[in-house]
Order: sequence, then structure tokens, then C-alpha cells
Amino acid sequence: MPSVNKLYTEFKLKGFEVLLVSFREDPGLVKRTVLERGYVAPVLLDQNGKVTGEVYGVWGTPTAYFINRRGQLVGHVVGPRDWESPAARRLVLELLEADAKP
Repeated sequence: MPSVNKLYTEFKLKGFEVLLVSFREDPGLVKRTVLERGYVAPVLLDQNGKVTGEVYGVWGTPTAYFINRRGQLVGHVVGPRDWESPAARRLVLELLEADAKP
């Protein structure tokens, strides 16, 4: 998650948002983990996993969804990624630039 923290911090002023979703976890454990690991993006809780699993089809972590400024799903990836890599940075910049065009 350090790479997600870094990417979020770097691009949030350009309109990049990250929402971390914890599902089927005890809220107290999630809160402690967020503090211990220093997550900077907002963390949402889906304690019973109903929304995460049934609505979005996420049954494992990590899963990332890319949603543009118009609320349209433009892509998703399942599994760990190096969000500090040049390819990840390029992807985020391309999505931000594409969304900024009229």
C-alpha cells in the first residue's frame, strides 16, 4: 500500500481519488491497521461484504476499479500492482488527461 499512498498523494490535486474498501473485517482491526500502516486515502467499510461482493463482484483483494469523472467504469485490475512504476503513473496521467478534455 505504500505505492498507493504515494500515487494518491502525488495526483490528488489533479483530481485523482482513491477509496480503499475493507470488506468482511472488524472495524476496530481496520482502524488500527489504517493507523499502523499510515494509509492516507479514505477507507470505507463493508463489514458483511454484501456491497463489495454482490454489487461489485469483488471477492478477493486487491482489486482496483478505474472510474472517470463522469462516473463511468473505464477499467479494472485484480491482484497486486506496483503503483509506483512508470507504467502505473502513465496510466493515471492518461486517465486524468483524457477526463480533463471536453
